[in-house]
Amino acid sequence: MRRTQVLVDVLCVVIAAVVAFPLYWMVLSALKPAGELQSTKLWTVAPTVDSFRRVLDVQNFGLYFVNSVVVAAAVVALSLLVSFLSAVALSRFRFRGRTVLVVMLLVAQMVPVEALTIPLFFLMRSFGEVAPAFGLNRLGSLVLVHLAFSLPFAIWLLRGFVAAVPVELEEAAALDGASRFRFTWQVLFPLVAPGLVAASVVSFIHAWNDFLFAKTFLISGTDNRTLPLGLLVFFKPEEQDWGAIMAGSTLMTVPVLVFFLIVQRHLVSGMAGAVKG
Repeated sequence: MRRTQVLVDVLCVVIAAVVAFPLYWMVLSALKPAGELQSTKLWTVAPTVDSFRRVLDVQNFGLYFVNSVVVAAAVVALSLLVSFLSAVALSRFRFRGRTVLVVMLLVAQMVPVEALTIPLFFLMRSFGEVAPAFGLNRLGSLVLVHLAFSLPFAIWLLRGFVAAVPVELEEAAALDGASRFRFTWQVLFPLVAPGLVAASVVSFIHAWNDFLFAKTFLISGTDNRTLPLGLLVFFKPEEQDWGAIMAGSTLMTVPVLVFFLIVQRHLVSGMAGAVKG
């Protein structure tokens, strides 16, 4: 038994090292001097922050950061609200077409994103004539598209968490005089916190790292660009500035880590406090 546990621990360490190595190489490349970028050494004796300076000196870099934060925050907030209410409806209510709707949620996750990019482009162009704030070259178009792709996964995930909450808990709350609205927001909502956190992390990462939709819908101007588009300035026809590219990628990773550290404590909250005294 002891030997098995040691083997499992060693395997976990190896897997963690393999997963973490690309991140280490990205940070290392961002800290290497220009003359060492082509080197395969796993360390540098003369780290420098020149690459980070070049990234921060990019015009409108702060604006790109704010735009990315706005899109990601809007997608996370809206996806959690809509997916939670949808999960409650699918788990607690019986209505015609419910099974078909659940199956369609699975089908929606199977469609390749690339296959929908061009149809979504024309859809956003037409939608912009009715609601300019959600048309092309507007951050609203990115919010709508990411929301459409985040909701199926979030609803499917939260549906399982909501269904795991005993119906007897709702009945006990009703006996104490709690309305369905009060039970949903004061009892059920905290209990599904781990699912909400997982859905928020996935939604945030997809919206924050998106390049395809941003490149497709933000086709002109620079005021509405996000961080992934801002890094294009370092991809030059004659030579790529890999140091700045790695530095920019490192800076883009920091908000994701901060967001995860903020919400990760809720992942283990589980059913704590759910038992009626």
